[in-house]
Amino acid sequence: MSTDTLASASPLGRQAAWLDSYHFRLRLAEQGKVAAVGDGIAWIEGLPSAAMDEIVRFDGGSEALIFHLGSRRIGAILLRQSEKLAAGTVAFLTGRRLDIGVGDDYLGRVVDPLGSPLDGGPPPRASQRRPLEASSPPITSRDFVNRSLVSGNKMVDSMIPIGKGQRQLLIGDAGTGKSALALDMVIAQKGRKVLCVYVLISQKRSAVVATVETLRRAGALDYTCVVAAEATAMPGLKFLAPFAGCTLAEGWMWDGRDALVVYDDLTTHARAYRELSLLLRRPPGREAYPGDIFFLHSRLLERSTCLSAHCGGGSMTALALVETEQSEIAAYIPTNLISITDGQIYLDPQLFARSFLPAIDVTRSVSRVGGNAQHPAIKAEAGRMKLDFLQFLELEVFTRFGSRLEAGIEAKIRRGRLLRELLKQERLAPLSAEQHMAWLVAYNDGLFDGLEGEALAARLATLITRVASASLTLADGRDAWRTAISDWMGSHEPQA
Repeated sequence: MSTDTLASASPLGRQAAWLDSYHFRLRLAEQGKVAAVGDGIAWIEGLPSAAMDEIVRFDGGSEALIFHLGSRRIGAILLRQSEKLAAGTVAFLTGRRLDIGVGDDYLGRVVDPLGSPLDGGPPPRASQRRPLEASSPPITSRDFVNRSLVSGNKMVDSMIPIGKGQRQLLIGDAGTGKSALALDMVIAQKGRKVLCVYVLISQKRSAVVATVETLRRAGALDYTCVVAAEATAMPGLKFLAPFAGCTLAEGWMWDGRDALVVYDDLTTHARAYRELSLLLRRPPGREAYPGDIFFLHSRLLERSTCLSAHCGGGSMTALALVETEQSEIAAYIPTNLISITDGQIYLDPQLFARSFLPAIDVTRSVSRVGGNAQHPAIKAEAGRMKLDFLQFLELEVFTRFGSRLEAGIEAKIRRGRLLRELLKQERLAPLSAEQHMAWLVAYNDGLFDGLEGEALAARLATLITRVASASLTLADGRDAWRTAISDWMGSHEPQA
């Protein structure tokens, strides 16, 4: 090795090389000062070259993101705030945009919207960095949604299927089980090579801890990253939380992998954005939300898609949660999100009160593109089952009048009540696609008829257990499934 190489490899050599390349010259830098600070907002005077979404650094280590450009002052949302930040503090432009590290090192971690760890571990090592604000993939880079995302839930996978790359809405009143259903969908991805991001927006610390512990106990934290902006966090972090989660999932999508991102929930996100907008003195619109509230969520959800083969073939599926009040789905934010997403799963508080869990109302739930991704075998069986269930819901109304019904109608009502019991499902018990196929075939062939209560639950549990250890696949014909299920369920013969 030469002497020059040795010199450049040592710290003293690098310092000498840097001094040799240094030249005295005039350097210009803009400098502003803080005019006011409070409620997570800093007003800055000066900095005429400031640009939107540029990071500003203050003396003392605080940082902010430029969010409003005025004629005299600049409004910035605080990202990091030290005790030294006050009126008169000097501010400098950094010339960079907000970004976050992405990569597999974030799996199993709990981080804030800036990528800093919240679980007490070391900072994740990022393989690359991506901007939080990015354009959605162009049409030429997209493909049709044609692969199924198994949610593990009977009603969702059979009647409201979700495809990889779809944007599905979970909508309902508070306390109807939206977060529980979303967690079950994340747990159902175990062993399916789907990486997950769970975004918690303005949640209590107890709720964040409960979510992390649920994922850890189910073994789902190994392939999941939790992005948390707690209720005590600054409004700017609450606003950035879903964009940070989207960026993490987007990194895996562009690497050719499948990702699932859950936004829990976008109602609190809209409120955080409204708070920021009012603090920045933007003109309010309907319900005091700013005029660009629709664009806020559309530019976030449009980044979820299925990429074409020449772009890697990855996908990012979005589950957006939104809260309603008194079951009013025609409110401002819910209607905005319904128009943006590819379908919605509605959870009814009345069904929840009657212990029909998960409390999914199939009459008001829809998946506009998921049917194209559903496996043909399950699609054929689910079509027969869904028709029976919808007919039962219509006929059940007549039973309230106490009138005598025809034998055929009574048989349909009995069969519908049986199906309603079959559709109930406990938490943290996701089913595979083969297990869905098994219970659908058994129901359509009448193998559950005449059973109720504990006998029905025991027969269903036996069937699910047998399927888990069998070698049948969805590619096998219906006759093979019918023969195997008849053998498993013993003397109960299928109807003609």
